[in-house]
Amino acid sequence: MSTEDRPPAPRSLAEALRARGDAALGALLRGRPDLITPVPTDLTQLATRAGTRASVVRALERLDRFALQTAEALAVAKDPATYDELLGLMAGDDADPAVVAALPHALDLLREQALAWGDDDRLRLVRTARELLAPSPQHPSPTGLGPTVQEATAGMSPGRIQEIVTTAGLASTHDSVSAVGALTGLFTDRARMAALLAEAPADSLDVLERLVWGPPYGQVTADPAPRLRWLLDRGLLLPTAPGTVVLPREVALHLRRGLAHRAPEPVPPVVEAAAVHRPQVVDSTAAGQAYTALATVEELLKDWDEGGPAVLRAGGLSVRDLKRTAVALDVPEPTAAFWVELAYAAGLLASDGEADERYAATPAYDEWLEQPAAERWSVLVTAWLAATRTAGLVGGRDAKDRTLSALGPGLDRSAAPEVRHRVLALLAGLPEGAAPAIGSVLARLRWERPLRGDRREDDLRGRLAEWALSEAELLGVTGRGALSAQGRALLGAPAAAAAVRGPEAEPSGPGDKLPVHHHRPAPPAPLSPAEQAVASAAAARLLAPLLPEPLDHVLLQADLTAVAPGPLQRPLADMLGVLADVESKGGATVYRFTPGSVRRALDAGQAASDLHAFLAAHSRTPVPQPLAYLIDDVARRHGHLRVGAASAYVRCDDDAVLSEILADKRAAGLGLRRLAPTVLAARSDPAGLLEGLRAMGFAPAAESAEGDVLITRALAHRTPPRAAPEPVPDGPPVPDDTLLSAALRAIRAGDLASTTPRKSGATPAADGELPRTGAAETLATMQAAVLTGEALWIGYVNAEGAASQRVIAPIRVEGGFVTAYDHTADEVRTYPLHRITGVAELADDAG
Repeated sequence: MSTEDRPPAPRSLAEALRARGDAALGALLRGRPDLITPVPTDLTQLATRAGTRASVVRALERLDRFALQTAEALAVAKDPATYDELLGLMAGDDADPAVVAALPHALDLLREQALAWGDDDRLRLVRTARELLAPSPQHPSPTGLGPTVQEATAGMSPGRIQEIVTTAGLASTHDSVSAVGALTGLFTDRARMAALLAEAPADSLDVLERLVWGPPYGQVTADPAPRLRWLLDRGLLLPTAPGTVVLPREVALHLRRGLAHRAPEPVPPVVEAAAVHRPQVVDSTAAGQAYTALATVEELLKDWDEGGPAVLRAGGLSVRDLKRTAVALDVPEPTAAFWVELAYAAGLLASDGEADERYAATPAYDEWLEQPAAERWSVLVTAWLAATRTAGLVGGRDAKDRTLSALGPGLDRSAAPEVRHRVLALLAGLPEGAAPAIGSVLARLRWERPLRGDRREDDLRGRLAEWALSEAELLGVTGRGALSAQGRALLGAPAAAAAVRGPEAEPSGPGDKLPVHHHRPAPPAPLSPAEQAVASAAAARLLAPLLPEPLDHVLLQADLTAVAPGPLQRPLADMLGVLADVESKGGATVYRFTPGSVRRALDAGQAASDLHAFLAAHSRTPVPQPLAYLIDDVARRHGHLRVGAASAYVRCDDDAVLSEILADKRAAGLGLRRLAPTVLAARSDPAGLLEGLRAMGFAPAAESAEGDVLITRALAHRTPPRAAPEPVPDGPPVPDDTLLSAALRAIRAGDLASTTPRKSGATPAADGELPRTGAAETLATMQAAVLTGEALWIGYVNAEGAASQRVIAPIRVEGGFVTAYDHTADEVRTYPLHRITGVAELADDAG
C-alpha cells in the first residue's frame, strides 16, 4: 500500500477503536468484559472507560509476563515510540532471536486489549497504564530504570547544568533546554559514551555497576567521595534530593546494552514431567481414589444423618466439630475440611434453618445416592471445578484477623475455578501417564499471571494451584500425579487441545486485521455450563468400567461380625448399616452386631424373622448361632415396655418389671410414679423417657395415642430443599455471543449518532454530551423534517434517566410524540418530545 493510500494514523484511542471491525472489538470486550457493564453509548465512551484506572489495573493483571514486560518497556520509551525503539528495549543490542519472534504477538495483545494503540511508527501506551508503570520515586519501575536526564534535571540550576555539560566534554549552550538535549545526545550515543566511560576510574564504574539494574537511587554525603564526584561532575549521577542521587535512564540503558529488563522472558516455562507411569496404572489408581471419594462423602453425610454439628453464630463449623469430623472420617483436618466444603458445593449439605440451626444432608443427597457411582462422581467433580469456595483457606485468618472456618464466610476466591482448569490443562499437555514437577507448574502459572511487584509471600495463585493438584488426586481426577483418562475427558477435547496448540484467531471483516507475526499458545477458557455437563458425562462413562462392581453378599463370622469384601449394593449396604456398626474400613469393611444395633433395626420396623431371612439370603457363610441368639434375645425384650404421653407413661403387663424400674436410682430424674399395677407416669417427655429407659438397659417401644406400637424408621434428618452455593465470579462474566452482538450493535449505533456531521443550529456539545435546543425549535425542526424526509440528530433521555444520541428520520409528529425511523436501532420507534433534549440537522454530505 502506498503512502497516499494508507489511512491516516489514529490520533486517539477512540479513533483506533473506530477503525476496528466487529471481530476485533468483540475480542476486546471478551478480554475486558468490565467495559460493557453497562454498555457504552459510543466508541468514545468505550475508549474513556478503557482508560480508567480500575479497568487498566485489571487488564494489566491479566497479561502474561512477556506482554507485561512489553508494556513496562513502552512506559520507559519515548511517547510515542517506534517499533524499532521498543524492539531495542526488549531485545537489546544483541537482538535476542526469541524476543524478536515473540514481540509482535505481545504488542498485538496490548493493542487488542486497548492498552496500547497506534501504528508501528507511533506506538502509544494508554496514559493510565504509563502512569502505573513508568518510574517514579514513590513507585519504582519493574524495569529498575530511573528518570530520564530531562526529568532528573528539571529542578537543577542552569549554571550547574552548564558545568556538567562542560565537564562531560561538550560545548556550553545558551539555555538549559539545549544543554539537557546535548547531554541526552551524549548518553544515547554508544560510541561517545564508551569513550567517556573509558576515562572513568575503576571504583566509579563499580558504583554504576551497583545501580545499573536497580534500584537506581543511592545516598551520598555532603562531601562526596572522589569516585562519586567524578560521576556527579559529568551527569552520570544526578541529584534528586539532598543526599540522594539517581542513575539517569539513558546511562543505565547504555550500561545494559539497551535492555529494559535484565531477563526478558519471551517463552513460557516448560511444564516438566517428574515421573512417567503406564496410563493403565494411572487410570486404575484414579478410579480407586474416585471410589474412595464417593465412600468418604457418603460416610460424612451418614454421620450427620440425625442432624450434624451446630452452625456457629458467625456461620460455619467450630474447630471442635471439624476435629470430630476428621476423626470420624480418619483423615487430617485439612482433608476433612475439603470433603465438607465439597459436599456443600455439590448441594448435598446445608444448614437446616431451624431455631437451633444445624448442618444436615439435603434432599438432593437422597437423589444423589440413587445414581450410579460414576454419575455420583461426576456430580462431585463438576461442583469442584466450578466452586470458588476454597477449603485450603480453612484455619487461616481473614483481613480482620478472624479465623476462617469450614462452611463459614470468607472462603470464596474468585480465581479458584480458573486456576483449577489451567492446572488440569497443563497436565493435559503432558504425555499420557506423565506426572508434572510441581515447581514447573507453579513457574508456568506465575509466567502466565505474574505477581505484581513479585510478592512471593502473597502468591494466591500458587497456593490455589498446589491445592488443585492435591484435591484432584483425592477426587480421582489424577492418579499418581498424572491426569487420568476421565480427567482429560473432564476438560473437554477443545480445551485440552488448546492447552497444547493455542487458538488461532482469524480476522473476519475489514478493520479486524492487526499486524500478527507470531502466535503463542494461549490458556484455554473454562467450558460453559452446557459444555461442562457434556464433558462430565463423557468422563463418567470412562470411569464406570474401572469402578468395582457392587457385591450382593457378606461373610458372617462367629465373633458377631460380618465382612464385606468390596462395595455393597445399595439396599444391602443400607440395611446392614442399620443392623450393624462399622468397625473398620479399607479394602474390606468389617461390621459388628451389637444389642444396640439389632434394637435399631427392630425400631426401624423389622421383625426378628425378617432379620434372620435377610442374613441368610445375603451371607456366603451360614448364620452363626451367637448372632441368631442375639437377634432373638433382643427381639424378645423389644417392645415389652410401652411409652406414651402423660407427659409420658410406661405400661407393662409384668408389674415386677415396673417395680424394678421404680427401685432403680437411675430412674430418679425421670419423675416416675405408679398409676396402676401395670402403668407408671413420668414428668419427662416420651423421647426423654425412651432414652432414659434404654440407658438403664431396658428395650422399650414407643406407642401411639391409640396404643399401637410406633415404628421409628431410620429416616435421616434432612434440610428443606437447598440450592448449591453460587460461585463468586471473578469480575463481570465474559459476554456470550448474543450479548456481545447486541452490545456491538448498540455501540456502533451510538457512535454513528455521535459522529454524524451536523449543521449548525444546536448548541455545540462536547464529545458524549447531548445536543441542546428549546422545545419550540425542537418541534419546528421535527415538523420540517417530516415534510422534507430528512434525517435528524437528537439527544434522548429515557424513563430510567439513561442518555443517548440517535439519528432518526421523523415520519409523524402528533400528541406530543414523534414517530420516526431510528437509524441507530434500525427500526421504527416513537419518542416523547419532552424527553428529546435537542435536535440538529445532518450535514448534506452525512451518510
